[in-house]
Amino acid sequence: MLSAKNVAEYFLVSNDEEGRDLISNLKLQKLVYYAQGVYLALYNTPLFNDPIEAWTHGPVVPDLYHEYKKFGDQAIDGPANIDYTKYSQQERDVLDDVYSCFGQFSAWKLRDMTHEERPWKDTYNNGGGVIPLATMKEYFMTFLQHD
Repeated sequence: MLSAKNVAEYFLVSNDEEGRDLISNLKLQKLVYYAQGVYLALYNTPLFNDPIEAWTHGPVVPDLYHEYKKFGDQAIDGPANIDYTKYSQQERDVLDDVYSCFGQFSAWKLRDMTHEERPWKDTYNNGGGVIPLATMKEYFMTFLQHD
């Protein structure tokens, strides 16, 4: 199973390869959240085990946040190398699709989007903490059915 950091590194390298907008910590957190939600909905299993919490600015993987907070709101340097063999084709397909769909949006647009979605909203409005995987799966299954 991948870690949230593996997912983040994949997005950072994908971004570099495609020459798109730079990814800040805020944007990266939202991309990782969307990857987890989509994967849960499609395959009924998490993409990674790291918890996602409901913070003021949306869903956040705390360990990932602390890993990249030194970049502030600036672009995160991607890894020099990435071992693609640790990603299954199924995982790569989902990550590519999530990046293609959500990578086009700014960090603040993604933040605003997550604020309208039930997983973050329900958890945050009930005191915060870890966003339940079951809530994410249920929401994203509905989301995918409308696509």
